[in-house]
Amino acid sequence: MTDDTTRELLLSRIRDVADHPKPGVVFKDITPLLADPKAFTALTDALAELCSRHGATKVVGLEARGFILAAPVAVRAGLGFIPVRKAGKLPGATLAQAYDLEYGSAELEIHAEDLDAADRVIVIDDVLATGGTAGASVKLVRRAGAEVVGVAVLMELSFLGGRTRLEQELRGVPLDALISL
Repeated sequence: MTDDTTRELLLSRIRDVADHPKPGVVFKDITPLLADPKAFTALTDALAELCSRHGATKVVGLEARGFILAAPVAVRAGLGFIPVRKAGKLPGATLAQAYDLEYGSAELEIHAEDLDAADRVIVIDDVLATGGTAGASVKLVRRAGAEVVGVAVLMELSFLGGRTRLEQELRGVPLDALISL
């Protein structure tokens, strides 16, 4: 997947921001990575390689930072890009999926007509934390009739247990994290 040099480059461009968005949380800020063309290109190339490896035909990006990563990956891999949005943001007919947050719940949506049974989808996001957003997105893709061939993230916060929570939903689908913390 990614070699040690690429992994170190990516990791060196992720900034820790203490107490954001609330006290006790260390936010992983990827804006320095996005501002560095060498690092952003390395990230895009690594994720595009996963698209090829898994035989994807479409890239699904999760709102909001997943959009920033998934759109250039789709272009690089020569694939279509499909956004998964927060509820109420997409016009037209949508499929919705609720999921639990630490304190409450939320809902994601996808256009009902954007995917079909011929599509092999890789789901891309910036961070895998508790797995709720990724799990809801996998369910949406499957409800749209498409096959999920992979989930890929820039970084996994392994101490939050998202991978374990996702295992049952993924049913053997590969989960690739370029960086695991």
